[in-house]
Amino acid sequence: MRKHIPGLIIGFVLLWNSGFIGAEYGLPYASPFTFLFWRYLALTIIIFFYLWFTNRFRQLRNSTIALNMIVGILSHGVWLGCVLIALDHNVPAGIVALVVALQPLATGAFSGIVVGEKPSLIKWLGLIVGFSGVAITVLSRIDFDDAKSIFGYLVPLGSVIAITAASLIQRKMQVSDTSHRLPVDLALFYQSLGTVLVFALPAIFVENLQTDWNPEFIYSMIWLVLGVSMGAYALMWILIEQIDATRVASLFYLGPPVTMFMAWIAFGDTLLITDIAGLLVVFTGVLLTQIKIKTVDKTSR
Repeated sequence: MRKHIPGLIIGFVLLWNSGFIGAEYGLPYASPFTFLFWRYLALTIIIFFYLWFTNRFRQLRNSTIALNMIVGILSHGVWLGCVLIALDHNVPAGIVALVVALQPLATGAFSGIVVGEKPSLIKWLGLIVGFSGVAITVLSRIDFDDAKSIFGYLVPLGSVIAITAASLIQRKMQVSDTSHRLPVDLALFYQSLGTVLVFALPAIFVENLQTDWNPEFIYSMIWLVLGVSMGAYALMWILIEQIDATRVASLFYLGPPVTMFMAWIAFGDTLLITDIAGLLVVFTGVLLTQIKIKTVDKTSR
């Protein structure tokens, strides 16, 4: 399996970041809440039948189900909801990817606190530098005379906050509260179900489930459900089994340049000098978070 790791990595990076492109293709035919409702309804149904036919369902505590649904609402619902709203406000997909790339930095900085470890100053410095890189790009593009522009470029920060919170809850379940931890397929089912339930109300009562069921929308939905929600997710867990989780998490930092390149091919999005400068500053912050400082044990002397 290890000789296939480079191919798995390339496949994961391409599939995961194609989600931004697939969403931008499908958004003209359904509003954000309706778009996500259809996507996660389809995903929930598929996983339900898989679990049913493989006898994977089991009796769980209500608290375990609720906690995993909350993780899903934050990591899928709020995260993708903010991404789609930004895309719907004509924010380029590459810029959205750059903003949400702050998530691994924020998670790395705060995860130590959650599990009772003191995060290093270098991690906090990396987070600040990474945030500065995003600020360079976003502030140079915002039209401060247009409220919609301000909202569109700032709403992806909601994605960062939501998925960071979800990651910290998940981290705590893995480290200090393992009683709520579920296998990947069961966890994804309840996460997806929670997302469907949350988006049902605004999709039905606010957007009236208005959808233009044309081939472009159907193709983008199939791709997002099978290629991204299932394919990329499966590759991520295969990689975690083969290499350490930290190295897998670092692959998310490839998101902005890969998405920018895809958006250039798909939509003709152009880069500004400030985009490139912000990207370089973000990568500097990433590099800072990867530095490991060795401490000297004075008691051993």
